[in-house]
Amino acid sequence: MKTSSAATTPPTLAERYRAVRQASMALAAPLSAEDAMVQSMPDASPAKWHLAHTTWFFEQFVLGLQSGGRALHPQWQALFNSYYQSIGQAHARAQRGLLSRPSLAQVLEYRAQVDNCIGQRLQADDLDAQAREHLLLGLQHEQQHQELLLTDIKHALWSNPLQPAYRDDLPMPAPTAAGGSAVWIESPERIVEIGAPAWPAHVRFAYDNESPRHRVLVPAHALADRPVSNAEYRAFIDDGGYRDPLLWMSDGWAQLQAGQWRRPLYWDEALEREYTLGGWRALDPDAPVCHLGWFEADAFARWAGARLPTEFEWESAAAARPVAGNLADAGLLHPASAAAVEPGVPRQLFGDVWEWTASAYGAYPGFRPLPGSAGEYNGKFMCGQFVLRGGSCATPAGHVRASYRNFFPPSARWQFAGLRLARDS
Repeated sequence: MKTSSAATTPPTLAERYRAVRQASMALAAPLSAEDAMVQSMPDASPAKWHLAHTTWFFEQFVLGLQSGGRALHPQWQALFNSYYQSIGQAHARAQRGLLSRPSLAQVLEYRAQVDNCIGQRLQADDLDAQAREHLLLGLQHEQQHQELLLTDIKHALWSNPLQPAYRDDLPMPAPTAAGGSAVWIESPERIVEIGAPAWPAHVRFAYDNESPRHRVLVPAHALADRPVSNAEYRAFIDDGGYRDPLLWMSDGWAQLQAGQWRRPLYWDEALEREYTLGGWRALDPDAPVCHLGWFEADAFARWAGARLPTEFEWESAAAARPVAGNLADAGLLHPASAAAVEPGVPRQLFGDVWEWTASAYGAYPGFRPLPGSAGEYNGKFMCGQFVLRGGSCATPAGHVRASYRNFFPPSARWQFAGLRLARDS
């Protein structure tokens, strides 16, 4: 039997570019122009800004504005720069919601113009090696912003007194019969290979913060076979977890007091419902708890008599597992309960919720940022943040991998973040 070429031929760079750009437009489609310019807190950005900034990135790094090209809209350059200080000024992050102009229609036209330019360059095979590398980086960058678009609009709509749904047609995750206590999976002390070879020297894409690949001694330990569930976190709350300062880091306790934290970000006061991208829904007790900051994850682990895993423990468990799970392409856009698997096999390593680790975000031995302005992408944020692993229900499939290092400050709660427990053996 013949196999179709579509099933065996990998997509071309042009096809990948179109697919990623169209995915962003599909995510923004349920939003009105008013929705698209809302910024509900300084850490979030309006959907319109995400659509414009990702386009700015391609214009800057692929179409060659740094080497003498002319911008389509020179007056927009500072508006949609994020943090590339070596390129020029950037509009203040906390004031992105003030950008009623350019309009959403103008931003969409800007996207179309840049897409047309890049399409023509790809068709003519008129991109040099560095431009192609920047194009690949830009695709990964846009996928990151697709997840941020979802987390940011979720916070914005929840902050609206009407608390409308982002989409009314999102399916409910199906409950499973695999409840009960998590199972500990033991791992002996061993030396493991961590990280990815430096890109673009190898074939597969990896961010600069994932390299160089190096050896790490991982002590004997055990990992829970699944993330912490809503029911388990509810027990922490009922036991006074948010009232006991002995469970919290000093900075975390100060954040709790200042923000009046009493439960995960989107839970109601009765601890029975949570706000989702599909509106208010009953809590699934077996689904992973999400929208926790590192401080909350760390406090829960201490209450449970365990700890957070290091990023090396997590990666050593995930390296041999397939990258599959409840990612954005599954269409749920919300964590689901874990299905049963064979004993000793970890569940939900990829998708559902990002998993906080005990590891501060820092450089691997021998780390080298990407050359030029692209080197500002990751390295300069290696201060005051913690590493998360595994992706979430809002992460595009094909974007995450075992070596992927996400990072946020410990107080960040609006991402789809939860935790998996670890303990010493």
